[in-house]
Amino acid sequence: MLRCSVQKAALDYDKRLVLNQEALLAKAKSSVILLALLVGLSGCRSRFIEVTIVNQGPMLHVMEFDYPSASFGANQLATGAKYHYRFKVQGPGSLSLQYEDSSGHTRTAEGPKVDLGDQGSLVVNVAPNGAVTWAPNLTNPR
Repeated sequence: MLRCSVQKAALDYDKRLVLNQEALLAKAKSSVILLALLVGLSGCRSRFIEVTIVNQGPMLHVMEFDYPSASFGANQLATGAKYHYRFKVQGPGSLSLQYEDSSGHTRTAEGPKVDLGDQGSLVVNVAPNGAVTWAPNLTNPR
């Protein structure tokens, strides 16, 4: 009888060990699947252009930045101020900046061309005399 009890206890122990191993294996599979998803998703990111408009001149009024398929802007941009915006290029085209200077004259500056998939940064500098310079740092990993 003692022998049967020992054998039964050994069988119970073996069953629990197998169940624990199966549970650990299931957790490991879940972890591997989760890791694969995270690695896969980390490679998926949208391509954006980060724009910084820097005003080194007098206050700008009714500022508008145009890019293919859309635009953004601000009612005014003070002397020494920066305006940050991020956009996604939806198709090929040119960039432009339009604003009213302190004397009420509308000024337009044509910028670089962009294409679908472009990404990176762009600094647009408005000098004290109103001249606009464009400093693109763009790539297209197509």
